[in-house]
Amino acid sequence: MPSTASSPRASRWARLPIVSQLRQSIGLQRGMLVAGLVLTVIFLVTALLAPVLAPYGYAELRDENGLFGATQAPSSAHLLGTTQGGYDVLSRLIWGSRTALLVILVAVAASIVVGVALGLIAGYFGGWLDRVLVVIADAIYAFPSLLLAIVLAIAINHGQSGMWPGILAAALSITVIYIPQYLRVTRAEVVRIKSEAFVESARVIGAGHVRIMTRHVLRNSLRTLPLILTLNASEAILTLAGLGFLGFGIEPSAAAEWGYDLNKAVGDVTSGIWWTALFPGLAIVLVVLGLTLVGESLNDLSDPRLRRRAAGAEPVEDLLAPASTTQEASA
Repeated sequence: MPSTASSPRASRWARLPIVSQLRQSIGLQRGMLVAGLVLTVIFLVTALLAPVLAPYGYAELRDENGLFGATQAPSSAHLLGTTQGGYDVLSRLIWGSRTALLVILVAVAASIVVGVALGLIAGYFGGWLDRVLVVIADAIYAFPSLLLAIVLAIAINHGQSGMWPGILAAALSITVIYIPQYLRVTRAEVVRIKSEAFVESARVIGAGHVRIMTRHVLRNSLRTLPLILTLNASEAILTLAGLGFLGFGIEPSAAAEWGYDLNKAVGDVTSGIWWTALFPGLAIVLVVLGLTLVGESLNDLSDPRLRRRAAGAEPVEDLLAPASTTQEASA
């Protein structure tokens, strides 16, 4: 009895997205996925537990002993030193992960909702609406994302912003750039799926367009979205850091942001003050690397040819060879 009761639970656990990919992966592929997951989980835990992990606030300049002091070297009092403005580097590093996570959540969520909805409509109905949406998506996709982010940051908050205006400015620019990606991917899947037999059967029994789109087409056209999501999340962090580095990011008294800290640390490097630039830059590199490794690993595992090649099985081309050719070879 215990084994039969635990079997459905184990099968449900094995079908979870990340767990199923881990079970399929082997060798270097599994190593890349595990390394990416470890870096991503560390980033998420740090962002969620920032108030607990950070020794000071992101804009805190003093404690009970007085001011921290500018550009203090790493010590027991400040494990990663202090910045030119007198902020604790470790605290701003930890609080900066929360800012990055908020930008990712807002940007990716808005991109998915709008992009998937437009792709579903364009692919299902087709016609002139499909052509217009595809042309607009191509035009937006050709526009440089960082330039659009700078323009929107200036338009929304004149280049100087608090926490939420800065997050919304960065997220909005990322959203506009990523909507065409989700639109095109969803549209391609919808065009393929809407001609399947089960969709035609739903039409025959009298199901309306809304029911067919939501119950039959949509749920079968979202398989590749997790792959795009992870890659877009890493691009969102780079866009936010680029805005901060160019001076269009969030004010240090409103929130911690890695790109802004890097901008202020440029002059410190020539003076031998290495810690103010090293740790924010390392945080950006590691988080982007983790998200990219997860995305690339999921992309490889979603391709049967790459998965079989990694497992040492016979190529898919051989499996798909005509039966007559195989019989002639055996004869």
